[in-house]
Amino acid sequence: MTHDDPLNARVVLITGAGRRVGAATARRLHRQGWRVLLHCFHSQRTAHLLADELNAFRPDSARVLIANLSDARAVTALAVASIDAYGRLDALVNNASSFYPTPVGTTSQAQWDDLFASNARAPFFLSQALTPALQASARGSIVNVIDIHAEFPLAQHTVYCMAKAALGTMTKSLAKELAPRVRVNGVAPGAIAWPEGSGEMSAVLQEKILASVPLGRVGGFDSIADTIAFLIEGSDYISGQIIAVDGGRSVWG
Repeated sequence: MTHDDPLNARVVLITGAGRRVGAATARRLHRQGWRVLLHCFHSQRTAHLLADELNAFRPDSARVLIANLSDARAVTALAVASIDAYGRLDALVNNASSFYPTPVGTTSQAQWDDLFASNARAPFFLSQALTPALQASARGSIVNVIDIHAEFPLAQHTVYCMAKAALGTMTKSLAKELAPRVRVNGVAPGAIAWPEGSGEMSAVLQEKILASVPLGRVGGFDSIADTIAFLIEGSDYISGQIIAVDGGRSVWG
């Protein structure tokens, strides 16, 4: 679906939109005629470059919003700025995420707070603050980027997996609470792309992971972006679902 009238084009807020899955999702929805709000914090340079790229194609169709999702006041301000940007909001993609190991015996409370802030707390409070605007939309939608490891935990990443599991539960609960005006779904990526800085030392681990993927390859950021776009635009009768985009890996458990 495209939106021919740029002044009436629907608006999506994508957290963590400066790179990787977030940037791919922004480009995908922008091609469909959406105006995109690119949230970032650490990736400000790349977010501004992406906004320039999109605005060169269609003027004032992309704006950058900066906020530290670990700061509750910044999350509230982000919600306000998202509405103020174009005067409406039609979709929210909770994509931003912290990810790193927390082996038992070494985990700090600061790590706990950080992982839960980006992966669970901020998505909930953003969703809560933006619910009135999403309800005012003809097809309000929230898509949460979860992880197959919310269901199949990753060793030495217990806190991350717990936070993503909370996001999965939030997805299903909000789908009930916000119906029928707002649909809420999730995407659970598997082996989409190797973490940056994976290096040669992880080659054995990469090979092991690929051996557990029936399709035998990583998926790429566009595979997640396409699924998010489908959940937002492709069907108006899907809600409360979490789609694994993992090359079949979750079938193996």
